[in-house]
Amino acid sequence: MIDPDLLSYLETYITPERLKRFNDVLRERTNYITVAIEDVFQMHNASAVIRSCDVFGIQKAHIIEDRFGERVDKNIAMGAQKWVDIERYSNAKSCIHNLRNNGYKIIATTPNNDSTLLEDFKLEHKMALFFGTEKEGLSPEVLEQADGTLKIPMSGFSESLNISVSAAIILYNLTLQLKRSNLPWSLTEEEILEKRLDWTKKSIKSIDEIIERYRKEN
Repeated sequence: MIDPDLLSYLETYITPERLKRFNDVLRERTNYITVAIEDVFQMHNASAVIRSCDVFGIQKAHIIEDRFGERVDKNIAMGAQKWVDIERYSNAKSCIHNLRNNGYKIIATTPNNDSTLLEDFKLEHKMALFFGTEKEGLSPEVLEQADGTLKIPMSGFSESLNISVSAAIILYNLTLQLKRSNLPWSLTEEEILEKRLDWTKKSIKSIDEIIERYRKEN
């Protein structure tokens, strides 16, 4: 549970402009769509996907680090990792299990011929978009477990796009569709309060000392 008095106290340490920015951004955030990145080799690609999540209002990203280890470069993500919640997994199975338990359909992005074209894809349920490695794409395990597949239509000789480009295109289109729908895509009031507290803490230097002072006074 969020302590509203603590939140109010901490918000006195940030400017009204920053607080307004937090509230404006949170009104556009969603957990209805989430993103999962599986074993991306190029660090800058994983970081760019996290940045796209921030830009298009996706609050949470899931990173499967089975083969290549930690893949988010703070410089390329340009601070987006502060504002997007990142969950890490050692394998695809645990990621899929967690997402299913939280009500998500698993959607694999793949250029396979039988995949649904982006322009024809309809948002009807909470959805986790899975993006795979630069060369091999998603693992057989993810493809077998997926509830659906999705691809970007292409007219040139190239058969695939860079993962970061694909994620940006798909997220732009689907978040636009989502926010034009009647689906319950907004964060709950409790989720908004949690992120206000989290972001406020991340914006204050010497936050531990300030919280300790608050507790002594209260």
